[in-house]
Amino acid sequence: MYSLIKKFLFQLDAENAHQFAIQSLKLLGKTPFSSCSLPNNPVEVMGLRFKNPIGLAAGADKNGEAIDGFAKLGFGFIEVGTVTPVAQDGNPRPRQFRILEAEGIINRNGFNNLGVDVLIENVKQAKYDGVLGINIGKNATTPIEKSLDDYQICLRKVYPHASYITVNISSPNTKNLRTLQYGEALDDLLRALKAEQAELSQKFAVYRPLVLKIAPDLTHEEIASVADSLIRHQIDGVIAGNTTLSRDTVAGLPFADQQGGLSGKPLHHLSTQVIHQLSQELKGQIPIIGSGGIHSVESGQAKIDAGASLLQLYSAMVYQGPTLIHQLVKGIKL
Repeated sequence: MYSLIKKFLFQLDAENAHQFAIQSLKLLGKTPFSSCSLPNNPVEVMGLRFKNPIGLAAGADKNGEAIDGFAKLGFGFIEVGTVTPVAQDGNPRPRQFRILEAEGIINRNGFNNLGVDVLIENVKQAKYDGVLGINIGKNATTPIEKSLDDYQICLRKVYPHASYITVNISSPNTKNLRTLQYGEALDDLLRALKAEQAELSQKFAVYRPLVLKIAPDLTHEEIASVADSLIRHQIDGVIAGNTTLSRDTVAGLPFADQQGGLSGKPLHHLSTQVIHQLSQELKGQIPIIGSGGIHSVESGQAKIDAGASLLQLYSAMVYQGPTLIHQLVKGIKL
């Protein structure tokens, strides 16, 4: 079935196809059809019980419009966003490009979203009762030295509505954002957000885990430094990782020279290597959510074997459809 849908979608511009898919899933979420029947494969991570270890990565449903539709595809958890304090258009179009030969995607969206308040309303209207992550970021117009203000605004607003909150400091499409991954800037950010989390947990009488999403382009020394900061500030989890600026795996292919972050199958080995290195540094103290290039049971299992406790996918859905979710849930051994 998906092969026919894919043929239609691939005749559209990549972003138009994405919007069509979101609207279709939004309609699916409103139908009486029940969620896909999958084997019970629960896992407990960060104090949360996941129906299965396969999740939807942020970026697919930026505004939380199709949460119920994605849930019916069989995901064990869903992460929406990235969302910013106020709505922004993102970078000029075209800004999404399929690398067909490699089953990859390059995007330079730039956190295009309708703002945190719209996302919260969509979350409140959703009937989904599983684990829901909300991914937060900064507005492009906010100076990098004022980034904390944006993250605090979003954290305060989404806290009562999320199962966990992801702090995205690793998108390559917001100017200077990745500088927050290093040294004192990272320590200052994590220290302030942990303090905010403590206040919010008292206010709402519930603890929401705080997760950091990092880039796959960090050096071994930088990964060690990030791991040290995560441990010292008692961050609850880490997603490894975001899209890559590297073009080594797609060099010479059509659209490979487009600016932006590369995701999909070409990212698999790089992201798995980062998970392995991060796992060695963290020594089991903080769980890792593996994301980037998962396209088969073997590639997903490689991330689990490298140290991931949960998995997220998005780009592979474009090329393979929801059957991949079923294959992963049934085939992954934790």
